[in-house]
Amino acid sequence: MELDTPVVLVNGLIGCLDHPALHQGLHPRPVIAPDLLGYGTLQGMPAGRIDIAAQVQYLHRQLQARQVQRAHLVGHSVGGVVAMLYALRYPQQVASVVSVEGNFTLNDAFWSASVARMDADAAEAMLEGFRADAQGWLSAAGVAADAQRLALAQRWLAHQPASTLQSMARSVVAVTGATRYLEQLQALFAAAPVHLLAGEHSRSGWDVPHWAAQQAASVTVLPGVGHLMMLEDPQGFAQALARLLA
Repeated sequence: MELDTPVVLVNGLIGCLDHPALHQGLHPRPVIAPDLLGYGTLQGMPAGRIDIAAQVQYLHRQLQARQVQRAHLVGHSVGGVVAMLYALRYPQQVASVVSVEGNFTLNDAFWSASVARMDADAAEAMLEGFRADAQGWLSAAGVAADAQRLALAQRWLAHQPASTLQSMARSVVAVTGATRYLEQLQALFAAAPVHLLAGEHSRSGWDVPHWAAQQAASVTVLPGVGHLMMLEDPQGFAQALARLLA
């Protein structure tokens, strides 16, 4: 039965998508939101062993361990790159891909490029500053803070060390900066259903190539939210995913 096909949520540079509202909103579909290398329970992973390719292989091992034969991949921001490359590497195991403002070009990875250029002390100071003022971090992202959003932001900011941010930032810059990346994505769009999901407040900054918008299985703009839509409105985000997958 198609509703048995799991939805795999792949987080962006910061945070975790294992949220009760996402499980509830996608029910009865199984939802898997594993900690990637360097995140959550795996924060102790050496930074030198963390990059996009390693995340793809780790995610594959996780799904094998759960005996998942085929899944819908949902990747947010940098996680969109992980999801796309996973689908290219393991096409028979992917029912569809949902790119949630996933990085297509270096224009999308502009913040990652900034983090990638920092030295270790500067990256640590940046993350500590965010943690000390989670409300300010939300405000800078265009998100009005309430108690629930603030608690979730604090959880996200504590979910990874600065070294993980730098390793992933450097890797996504290398991947999206390579000429062959867009060529790979064109092949993926031609072979599998790829949905594009953006927030109303951040859509204009998402550098989606013209061909991708034309070839996408669907293009959805979620009203009233921005790039951190799953933090800003987790219920609405889950409902949008459920509609896409239906």
